[in-house]
Amino acid sequence: MNAKIIVCACTAAVISSVVAAVLNQPGVGPGAGARYATDAYPGFDSEDEIVKPSRKEPRLFGWINGPKKDDPASQFAYCEELIGDGDYSKAARHLDALVREWPTSSQAPEAQLKLAEILLDRLQDPDEAFSEYRYLLDFYSLQCDYNATADILYRIAGIMREEGKTILFFRFRNTVDVRRAYESCVLRAPGAVWAADAMLAIAELREEEGKALEAIKVYENLRNIHPGGVQAKTALLREARTRMEVLREYGYNRSRCRDTIDFLELAAAQSDAEAREEIVRLRGQAERMLEKEAFLAAKFYDSRTRTARSAINAYEKFLADFPAGVHAGEVKARLEELKANGGEK
Repeated sequence: MNAKIIVCACTAAVISSVVAAVLNQPGVGPGAGARYATDAYPGFDSEDEIVKPSRKEPRLFGWINGPKKDDPASQFAYCEELIGDGDYSKAARHLDALVREWPTSSQAPEAQLKLAEILLDRLQDPDEAFSEYRYLLDFYSLQCDYNATADILYRIAGIMREEGKTILFFRFRNTVDVRRAYESCVLRAPGAVWAADAMLAIAELREEEGKALEAIKVYENLRNIHPGGVQAKTALLREARTRMEVLREYGYNRSRCRDTIDFLELAAAQSDAEAREEIVRLRGQAERMLEKEAFLAAKFYDSRTRTARSAINAYEKFLADFPAGVHAGEVKARLEELKANGGEK
């Protein structure tokens, strides 16, 4: 009988440890599964960089920077005393030490929440506060108000974007960090009311980074995931502008020109009057770029190293493609000249 009791006790201990380990995995809860977005998000950084967090571990030299008390309840009470005394920096350190030392304790989720609140409201450190609120979602999603915490994350991302990052009393734009913060928000709460606005911000920040092609992916994905909303209309116009920026850099690419023209034609048909006017203007620019590239390609054959027949064929093809283009008159005149000479230069 004693042996059976021992076996049962060991089995229960193993099950308990497994459950505790599962509940402390990022975004996991009993029966609910991962809370992260399951759709692909082109234009975002890799999932490993912005979704999968690292679990806190006790720090080295714990006798110096570890918990002051011997159990989580006493440690939490000590932290509350520090908060009451207004010693917020020390309270933050010891709340973090509690979470690291006793991550599965009943006090750990509340300690993590208080740590995030202190960093945001008392120590005015939005970057660190974002990390700690994100940790709360990732490891204590069942013990916190998930949606409310996700809303706070989104609000902090906006603060980070507006205020920048302070290093040695100097403020710097932290475009990459802010973009990744917004990406974290979207991936953790893809159905939030602010998700489409966050994606707009991500695309804009991609443009600020000089990553126009990545911005286009985000704009396109936003329109696919959130069709019909005001954000989708905004994304369509911004995507049109961004595609034209890319085209100006790679205007020699005829295939890209044609793809851009096709996109702008569809975009114009889906836009309201004001946006349509701008998109039609952009389409005209793209068509002129395509014509210019084709004209230069045709002139390439009109040289001493090429035969007159090659030049005639090239010019005739140009006129077939651009009969009313700005270079059509020049091409017709040169074509008549070549033919008048009997196809000889």
